[in-house]
Amino acid sequence: MSNPSIHSEKVLMNTYQRFPLRLVKGRGSYVWDEEGRKYLDYTSGIAACNLGHNPDSVNKKVKEQLDLLWHCSNLFEIPLQEQLAALLTENSIFDQVFFCNSGAEANEAAIKLAKKYAKDCGNPERTEIVTFYNSFHGRTGTTMAATGQEKIHRGFTPLTPGFRYLPFNDQQSLEEIHNGKTTAVLLELVQGEGGVNVAHPEWVRQLKQVCEENDILFIVDEVQTGIGRTGTLFAYEQFGVEPDIITLAKGLGSGFPVGAVLAKEKVAASFQPGTHGSTFGGNPLAMSAGMETIETILEGNILQEVKQKEKQLMADIIRLQQSYSRIKEIRGLGLLIGMELEGAASFIVEQLQKRNILVLTAGPNVVRILPPLTTTLDELALFIGQLEEILLEEVGR
Repeated sequence: MSNPSIHSEKVLMNTYQRFPLRLVKGRGSYVWDEEGRKYLDYTSGIAACNLGHNPDSVNKKVKEQLDLLWHCSNLFEIPLQEQLAALLTENSIFDQVFFCNSGAEANEAAIKLAKKYAKDCGNPERTEIVTFYNSFHGRTGTTMAATGQEKIHRGFTPLTPGFRYLPFNDQQSLEEIHNGKTTAVLLELVQGEGGVNVAHPEWVRQLKQVCEENDILFIVDEVQTGIGRTGTLFAYEQFGVEPDIITLAKGLGSGFPVGAVLAKEKVAASFQPGTHGSTFGGNPLAMSAGMETIETILEGNILQEVKQKEKQLMADIIRLQQSYSRIKEIRGLGLLIGMELEGAASFIVEQLQKRNILVLTAGPNVVRILPPLTTTLDELALFIGQLEEILLEEVGR
């Protein structure tokens, strides 16, 4: 039990709008608070616990590694890094990997790599990276500047220069990508934090074509969409394009802090000794978690099941939409679902929490639903049943 005399607002910086829950245990699709109350967790640690909480196989591997080696400087060879990098490249279109600790760090590294690539190719005038409105790429100084949301920028100007924002899913944007200064495009195929906005496949293909024709790097931020979240190991597989770089984190370590940058060989070559690094990136504990996470996803039927569960969840929410005008739109891919509402989403989130179900918002009017990939059909039915009861009670008010 925690010390009741310690109040978080006195010792922690006030950086989070926290829910009034003190969670102490997790297993599968569920978490428990200090009082022993059990909650169905459809936040998955914001898409980090793709295999659910404390998955047996990952737990076992990390415990084994705890008895061997926790940390090792990257000035030495780390076999587990090589093994996980091989597993990721063998199951993707990429050639080389850089490991770090988070999604923001992965995006920082990708941005650095793109800038260095432009210089190495003899294009020093290419200093801009295009991102899109409502995107989210992190909260470091540079990834905050890459994020196309004014609310994220507020209070932190002047921002890191070199970013230009264009409308998402917009044809006119395609004509504005190349201006002689653009070195890369950084894109989320599903804007998670920005409202669960899914990129139109044809627009993505046209965007990739513009990049190819103008020697502009095509970078896909897969921090939230990667590691099976959308029903394929990586979301780009469903869009008919080959990125030059992707960034990963969240689900890669089943909740253990790990991020990665995957790149084609010609681009990765711009990173040489001294150009980038990380003290803790790729440490043996993180690599053991990543290895077991990827192997568990690839060796089972998890990816096929995600598509089946997506179909069921979407069908159930569409059924509710037909009965309740509060639901304006449903969008998403795999088990990253956004439900746009008429009015504030916070009320639905609060009411579900009172019924021991946890979900998130994605902006003021969107409920973001992120079940573990391993959730069951019975758990999905429980969620839908409770959601319908809340909607019904609203109508009766």
